[in-house]
Amino acid sequence: MEPGNETGISGFLLMGFSEELELQSFTFGLFLSMYLITVLGNLLILLAVSSDSHLHAPMYFFLSNLSFVDICFTSATIPKMLLNIQMQSKVITYAGCITQLYFFVIFSGLDIYLLAVMAYDRFVAICHLLYYMVSMNHQLCGTLLLVSWITSVLHSFLQTLMVLQLSFCTHVEIPHFFCELNQMIQLACSDTFPNNMVMYFTAMLLCGGPLAGIIYSYFKMVCSICGISAAQGKYKAFSTCASHLSVFSLFFCTSLGVYFSSAASQSSHSSAIASVVYTLVTPMLNPFIYSLRNKEIKGALKRFFRMASTKRPVILGQKKCPGLQDSKPQSQNCASLTTLQK
Repeated sequence: MEPGNETGISGFLLMGFSEELELQSFTFGLFLSMYLITVLGNLLILLAVSSDSHLHAPMYFFLSNLSFVDICFTSATIPKMLLNIQMQSKVITYAGCITQLYFFVIFSGLDIYLLAVMAYDRFVAICHLLYYMVSMNHQLCGTLLLVSWITSVLHSFLQTLMVLQLSFCTHVEIPHFFCELNQMIQLACSDTFPNNMVMYFTAMLLCGGPLAGIIYSYFKMVCSICGISAAQGKYKAFSTCASHLSVFSLFFCTSLGVYFSSAASQSSHSSAIASVVYTLVTPMLNPFIYSLRNKEIKGALKRFFRMASTKRPVILGQKKCPGLQDSKPQSQNCASLTTLQK
C-alpha cells in the first residue's frame, strides 16, 4: 500500500476512555450533565451582560465573549463524543475529523487570547486606574477582539492545511475522545517533521506570547497591590483579578501538562483524561467562578430573572357587570378580554 491520501482512508476511531458498557453509560451521563451545565451557565453570563446596562464595560465585554467561545469550544468535541457513546460507535469520518480539528484549534486559541486580553484589562484597571476609561475605550476593545479572531482563524487554517498534507496508513485509532492535533500527527505514516516544527513554533509564538503577557501583567498588579496601604483596598484590588487568575491557572496548567506529557510519552489515556479538564471542566467552572465572586454579575442575574418573571401575560376571562340584561347590546356589556403585564 503506497502512502498518501489516495490510500482510501475514510475515517478514524476515537477510542475514548473505556470499552466497558457500564462505564460508558456512566461516562455518557456524566459528560452530558457537564455539557448542559456548561452551555446553560455560559448562556446566563451572556444574558446577564447583554441585558444589564451596568455591565456594559470592557471587563464584562470580554467576559461575555469568553462565555460564547467556551460554548463553541465544548460544542466542537463533546456532542460527537456523546453521539458515539450513545450509538456504540467510535467512528469519525476523515472530513468530520478535519472539521473538528479546525474548530477546536480556533476556539482553544481564542480562549488563550481572551484570557490574555482580560489580564491586560485588569492590569490597566489596577495599575493605571485614572486612565482606565480612556485607555480601554470601545475602539481598543473591538480591535483586540478582532485581532484575536483573525489570529485564531489563520492559525487554525495553517494547522489544518498541514494535517491535510499528511498520509495515514492502516493504524487510524486516535487514543482520545476528539481529533487532537498532536495525536493525529503521531498517527501519520509520512514525514511529520514539518508539522511538528510548525506546531511547536506556533505554540511558542501564539501561546507563549499571551502567557508571557499574562505573567507580566500579574507581576505588575501584585507590585501595585502590595503598594496599597489600606487592607480593604488590597482586598478589593485582589478580588477584581482573583476570578480571572483562577480560570487562567486551571486552563493553562492542564493544557500545557497535556502537551508536555504527550510529547514525552506515547501513552494515551492519561492525556485524554487530562484533556477533559481544559476542554470541559474549565468552561463549566468559568460561570461559577465569575458569578460567585462577582456581586455585579449576581445582581444582574437577579434583575434579569425578576424582569422575566414580571412580564408574564395574564389573560382575564369575560365578566358581566351586575344589573345588565342579556338583551342589551354587546357594546354596552362590560365584559372584556384584558391582558395585563405584571
